[in-house]
Amino acid sequence: MSKKNFNASVLPKMRTFASKLLGRKDCVLVGLSGGADSVCLLHFLQYLAKEKHFALAAVHVNHGLRGRAANADEKFCKELCKKLDILLFVKKVDARAVAKKQNLSPEHGARKARYKAYEQVAKKWGATKLALGHHADDQAETFLLNLLRGTKAQGLAGIPLRRPLCAEVEIVRPLLCITRADVETYLKQNKLTHVTDQTNFDDIYRRNWVRSTLLPLLETKQPKIREHLAQFAAQLDTLTQK
Repeated sequence: MSKKNFNASVLPKMRTFASKLLGRKDCVLVGLSGGADSVCLLHFLQYLAKEKHFALAAVHVNHGLRGRAANADEKFCKELCKKLDILLFVKKVDARAVAKKQNLSPEHGARKARYKAYEQVAKKWGATKLALGHHADDQAETFLLNLLRGTKAQGLAGIPLRRPLCAEVEIVRPLLCITRADVETYLKQNKLTHVTDQTNFDDIYRRNWVRSTLLPLLETKQPKIREHLAQFAAQLDTLTQK
């Protein structure tokens, strides 16, 4: 997609979608991993914050699981926020200890520890919203994962557009209206770099298998399967919220 076409079609969609979630009185904390999605989100919300006049900061959680790679991610996030002149909070957690104590997988332990860290930083800074970088492809993948695991209709709603983090803070996902390809185009056109977690390519994790094998297979029969699944999950989310 050319820069002209992207700016004429995708950017207005992002702006309209995010404007329904964030407003003038908000203090928005962005979960920044250093990956493509969160870098795109942070950069885009900095632009939107100037227009909508909301406060913006970022939080990076180092789970202590990937050694030097995790430290490199932390360094990248610090350098990015310094370049963008955005306040960054860094939290280091022991995801393995959390997983062991609560009898969880390392992946689920990391998620548990990460959201706890988000809540602590959000309360400390006075955030009203925690913005996360999930996009439409993530929604499609989550729908299929929940379907494979076996779930009720509410579970098929996938990733909610908004939900409480705690009493004072709401989680919002401003990028659910765009695809992974849109994210990559945004980064390219704004000359933004990002880090890559190599575990994203390991098919030992079911989500990676869904992403790299199942969805491409389904696309051979229905090229718009990602879009259809994301839309269906969004519709279910709306219905289950009523």
